[in-house]
Order: sequence, then structure tokens, then C-alpha cells
Amino acid sequence: MSLTKIGSGRGWVLGLAMAAALLGGQAHALAPEHEVTRLMLATEKAVGDERWGEAGEFLNRLQGLQVEKPAEYYYYRGRVMANAGHHNEARAALENYVSMAGSDSRFYRESLLLITEIEKSQRSQQTTTTAEKAPVAVIEPAGRGNTAQLRRRYGARTDTEALTSHLNNLLEAAAWRQDQRIVRLDTPADHSFKVTVQGNELRIREAERDSQGRMVIATEGMPVFGVNPMVKWDCEEANNACWVYDPRDGSRLFRLSLDGNRASEIAATLGELIRTMQAPR
Repeated sequence: MSLTKIGSGRGWVLGLAMAAALLGGQAHALAPEHEVTRLMLATEKAVGDERWGEAGEFLNRLQGLQVEKPAEYYYYRGRVMANAGHHNEARAALENYVSMAGSDSRFYRESLLLITEIEKSQRSQQTTTTAEKAPVAVIEPAGRGNTAQLRRRYGARTDTEALTSHLNNLLEAAAWRQDQRIVRLDTPADHSFKVTVQGNELRIREAERDSQGRMVIATEGMPVFGVNPMVKWDCEEANNACWVYDPRDGSRLFRLSLDGNRASEIAATLGELIRTMQAPR
């Protein structure tokens, strides 16, 4: 999503803001499907020339187009994320490519080799981190038996309503603060999220404090049709944060306080909410 993903791409994603400024006020002459092809060609050339910042800019612009992306989008996203050191996001994107494109695809072999290299790098990092660091985890969505308890707890009429209320309570408790030693209930967190449901879409409201101390608000929609309810998370002591990853493309979705148990429960609840919306009862 806009604020988190810009924050997660290191220096090269700053080019997106510059591109937006340069393109401000210009109307796209191409239809969306042709714009996708144009940006994919530009991304391919940038990756081939190892111009990673430029490739990241094109991928961010592709991500903002409300049309279906080709499978190769995930391959190039994986390449760029791997180069930036975001191994979880890179692996998720490459796995999406392999799943969508199949074994006869152009980058099938390269994707599998890169996934293996990422796995080796992650293992090496895990051996050098402290024992307290939470491992990368894939959370199975919570069982429906627990949802009945949530309905009673929140006085909810539906499973979707109960899971949404529970997820928002967890997100509020895990909201990220620059100084996590001091939590004041009367002061908004530096980075927080709230989820609502509109039809078959999750609406994710993100509030983040900017360098001037102002709260910047952004909202993104996540249609749940076809989304895998297996949600990943991990924690990074170096960044004093835990992350829940977007199940659509493996990018960072929620930045949370450094608490693996809460991150795990948020990932599980989000996964069950997605599953419930896909097959309501």
C-alpha cells in the first residue's frame, strides 16, 4: 500500500515521488492495457541494464494500475526486491510468478534458482541474529470454531463483522510507535491501520506521522476474490518493527510494534477474514 510500500523500498522508491511530480497534470494517452505493456517493456530493459531504481519506479507505477498484471510483473518484482535485500517480498513475488506462469514459462528456471538463493541467504541471516528474533512464519487462518467465540465477544451478527472488530482491536494494540517504551492512550501512534469491509473488498486505512509531525491518511482497497488466505509475517529487530505481508504480492502491508505474538495473531485473523469473505456463511 502507498505509505508502507514506499517506506519498504529503500532509496530507489523515492524515484516514484519524483516521477509523480514530473507526470502531474499529464493525461495518459494509452489505454490501461497498453500502458501495462509499455511499463513492462521499460521494466524489462531497466532490469536487463541493472538500473534497479528505475525498474522499481516502473513497477510501482504498474502496481497502481487497476488492471490485471501479467505473470512477468511478479518475476521482475522479485528480482528488484531481491536486489534491495527484501527477501520475504522477493520470494513471495517469485513464487507467485511460478504459480501463475507454470513450468514452461520464460523465467521458470531462473525463478526457482533465485528462490533457492534467497532461501540460503535467509538461513545465513537467521544464524547470525539473536535467539529472540521471531522467525519468518506462515500463519494458517484461525478455525471457524474461534469465530463463534468472537461473535459472542463483540456482539456481532456475522463472522465477517466479528473478525473485522477483532482485527481492528489487535491492530490498535500493535500500532507502531517510534518510542515503544512509552504508550499514551491519548496520543495517536506514529503508524496505525484500521480495516473495514465494503462488499467483497477490504478497505485498509493507514495513518502515518510525517517528518513535520502531521498525520497523513491513505486508504487502499483489497478485493478478496482469488487472494490466498495464507498470510506471512516476520519481525525485524533492526527496524524495531514486525511486518504482516500483503497476500497478493508479498509486499509489506502492516508495520506493527515489535511483538511477534501480536503479529502472528493479526496475520491469522486477517487470513480468516479473507477466507470468510470469500465464502460467507
